[in-house]
Amino acid sequence: MEFVTTREELRTIYKTPRPTDGSIRKELKALDGHCRSFIGKSPFVLIGSSDGEGNADVTPKGDKPGFAAILDDRTIAIPDRPGNNRLDTLENILRNPSVGLLFLIPGMNETLRVNGDARITVDAGLRERLAVDGKEPQSVIVVAVKAAYMHCAKAFMRSDLWKPDTWYDRATLPTLGQILRDQLALADSVEATDRWLDDDYKQTMW
Repeated sequence: MEFVTTREELRTIYKTPRPTDGSIRKELKALDGHCRSFIGKSPFVLIGSSDGEGNADVTPKGDKPGFAAILDDRTIAIPDRPGNNRLDTLENILRNPSVGLLFLIPGMNETLRVNGDARITVDAGLRERLAVDGKEPQSVIVVAVKAAYMHCAKAFMRSDLWKPDTWYDRATLPTLGQILRDQLALADSVEATDRWLDDDYKQTMW
């Protein structure tokens, strides 16, 4: 199998059609009203990061719509809620601040992409502002926006992502408890593992 190794070779493969003027000019250097509205309605964002040595990671962050706070036209704050404490994204940010964000709104095929530099803060005022039911995030990812632009709908249209009639019946898929039991050779039963996961979700959501 041969691989593409240069930009020139890549451009010979994708020589037509060339990027349109609109696809170039749509990239904004700050958040406009449409970007702010989109983020305010989004309950879910994917964060892409890298440690700068070729090790990449993508992590989901989600909460009620508007959970990612817009501090100003060039700054977004994303609360870090309780998780598994692997801290892959946070450790990557400490080594390499460049991140890519992909905001989604359920049922909408278009997405918002934001690229920028991230830092981590435990600022008391910001954590209080982003609290849910009095529970503050352990830290906050603050992203300085470098580029923001809407992404077209083709991937979501091809995948029929938001069409329930294309979804698998959840009952036909393994539970996380079964997957973990198989992957980690756990001694506990699938049912016991699932119960533990359910209890953990209830107790540590925020």
